[in-house]
Amino acid sequence: MLDGELFISSVSILWELVHGDEYLRRISALASLGERPLAFDSNVTFFVGENGSGKSTLLEAMAVAYGLNAEGGTSNYTFATRDSHSILHEGIYMERGRLTPRSSFFLRAESFYNVASEADRCSMRPGLSGAMYTNPVTGGKVLLHEMSHGEAFLGFIQDASRDNGLYFLDEPEAALSPSRQLTLLYEMDQLAHHGSQLIVATHSPVLLGLPGARIISFDGGELHEIAYEETESYQVTELFINNRERMLHELLEPRV
Repeated sequence: MLDGELFISSVSILWELVHGDEYLRRISALASLGERPLAFDSNVTFFVGENGSGKSTLLEAMAVAYGLNAEGGTSNYTFATRDSHSILHEGIYMERGRLTPRSSFFLRAESFYNVASEADRCSMRPGLSGAMYTNPVTGGKVLLHEMSHGEAFLGFIQDASRDNGLYFLDEPEAALSPSRQLTLLYEMDQLAHHGSQLIVATHSPVLLGLPGARIISFDGGELHEIAYEETESYQVTELFINNRERMLHELLEPRV
């Protein structure tokens, strides 16, 4: 990047270009992007919010509008197993920096099986042996489907990411154990310090603890920045750890 310039400096929605899906307009946080753009001023931005608040929908739309596959992968991935992504990308307007990222990808834990299948299929083509990935446990080069889900997910990120890259991650913690989430946090920090920009939708109190990251909440009907300690992920986790017996009693004891 040039003097810390980001690859994406803001995003807004031109609703007049989004046709036929009234459901999207009823998501308040997304509707607000038609009036005020969301500015990016940190190398790592987290999207947080309750299920259905629009964070993954916006992340997916931004990735697709940037030219990435809706099911995941790098810009070279063009496969489609099911056309299930929203049409929101049609109205996405992103203010971009002057430079093009060295690499980019979109990953979501729920569809990574399809990404791994495509990577393994490509590895069978002549001259494409580079589709082998490093197993983060053994260090050996193997096909993605020869690793566990979490190993393959982390191995893909470690091998496919580069300095000065742009990366979209949708709930990556779903594929990773707590210790592997710490490994991903380290990888994200290294990428951020070497010019990469990451936009991540997550519920993970581990990932959200990354120093210097900006956290955008989709709760309450409009996008707003919050502190780490204000996230529901942190508050609920802290409450449960510190008051486990009381919370379990209140949740599980039968009511008369």
